[in-house]
Amino acid sequence: MSMNVAFIGLGVMGFPMAGHLQKAGYQVTVFNRTTAKAEAWAKEHGGDFAISPKLAVEQAEIVFMCVGNDDDLRSVVYGEDGVLAGMKSGAILVDHTTTSAKVAKEVAEKAAEQSIAFLDAPVSGGQAGAENGVLTVMVGGEQSVFDKVQPVMATFSRFSQLLGPVGAGQTCKMVNQICIAGVVQGLAEGLHFAKQAGLDGEKVIETISKGAAGSWQMENRYKTMLAGEYEFGFAVDWMRKDLGIALDEARNNGASIPLTAMVDQYYADVQALGGGRFDTSSLLARLDAIHDNTNPQ
Repeated sequence: MSMNVAFIGLGVMGFPMAGHLQKAGYQVTVFNRTTAKAEAWAKEHGGDFAISPKLAVEQAEIVFMCVGNDDDLRSVVYGEDGVLAGMKSGAILVDHTTTSAKVAKEVAEKAAEQSIAFLDAPVSGGQAGAENGVLTVMVGGEQSVFDKVQPVMATFSRFSQLLGPVGAGQTCKMVNQICIAGVVQGLAEGLHFAKQAGLDGEKVIETISKGAAGSWQMENRYKTMLAGEYEFGFAVDWMRKDLGIALDEARNNGASIPLTAMVDQYYADVQALGGGRFDTSSLLARLDAIHDNTNPQ
């Protein structure tokens, strides 16, 4: 595994993902906009860091990226110090950022002009999934390119699937976020209802989780939700970004997703409560706040 790879973006996801690559024996060079973060990664994992995306990718056969949004992606890919300015012909560019399908296709076209292959490959599993190397990867691109990259991605994922051409990975991630939004709202309403009815929330979940109501969100979030603790995963600010992408795409393809639109506005309410950095299970905090305002002590 002497292959040279690069990783651009060392947030809560990218930092451990790049670490898994280095641990697996790949020669990893990283870049982060905050150089101190890249230095800290290199100190912890033993890889190299560069002071620009261009310098980070010059020797890489595969370049992975995981940044914030469409604009962040463009900022590291384009320009004289960008990824495409440094990548060599025949290399592969893989984007793990959750973006619009539109920007994925745009970057793919620009990369193709330099004979660079591109995969859009958003992930699911959150910070814990990245740290434990068990992410799910949703991929758009060519089969031959996916076949080359999949064994490398396996260092930080437990499942990856090619969904179709470039853009299909991002579209699948939209489906993922749509489904999560509905499930979390249902769980929040159920726990709120149980509380108002005087039931023991722990016993309720112990009972219903064994049947058709069970879900990942229920299993992993109900205890912290009951405790009013919301610092355990994907932030509301990022979820609203993702749901906004899904809602835009729905307007383009004619899909009807009214529940998603409603939950997006509920997350806006959470932001208004100061919970932009709360995790997505904080929809319960909104319901509790409504109750408290309606029924002051």
